[in-house]
Amino acid sequence: MSTTLLLELFGGFMGGCFALWLATQSLSSPRSTLLAGLAPLGPAVLTYLQRPGLLGSTGLLLLRLSVGVMMIHHGQEKLADPQQFANTYVASLHLPFPLLFAYLAGFSELIGSWLVILGLLTPLGALALTGTMATAAYQHILTAGLNIYVLELVVLYLGGSLALLFNGPGRFSFDAGMAPELLAGLASRTVSESPDATQPSGVLTAAAIAVDSTQADRRN
Repeated sequence: MSTTLLLELFGGFMGGCFALWLATQSLSSPRSTLLAGLAPLGPAVLTYLQRPGLLGSTGLLLLRLSVGVMMIHHGQEKLADPQQFANTYVASLHLPFPLLFAYLAGFSELIGSWLVILGLLTPLGALALTGTMATAAYQHILTAGLNIYVLELVVLYLGGSLALLFNGPGRFSFDAGMAPELLAGLASRTVSESPDATQPSGVLTAAAIAVDSTQADRRN
């Protein structure tokens, strides 16, 4: 599978996600209950995405680029010959449908790497890489035991993916840049769609205030 085709597949995936998001915006079904449940998570999400300072965010950016760029290569290798990967690695785990899992591993690493590099939906990308690396570590231990020379690269990728999953993408990411506006829109939409729109709940008001104060801190 050529690099051009892989990029086209990634572009199609992102385009499909964007189209799905646009479709959800035009739905007329009531969503006030769901939005009201998500609104209190706004301050926690902002804290997760914008937790480190500039120096810490620079470190997370370097970690994202290092892990993401290197993992793209592994995803391309799997998708170049998925049958060989299925016979060599997946079959040793005694999983059903080894070819399917080979494709899942390849696309998880390819798409997850791009998400990590861009800092877009970073928790999903880091979770995808963490899942593939945890499975790879288990496969290596199962077939070769605790061999440091076999495990060292997998453990490094696994540790980097877990660090991004637990610490967030940092301020230099699409997630951190888009989150304040999205959460502010979520809070205002929840208030407008509430049955008692003239008296918004204290939780929603607190969430909106937290988003506004975070934006003010970033401007200062």
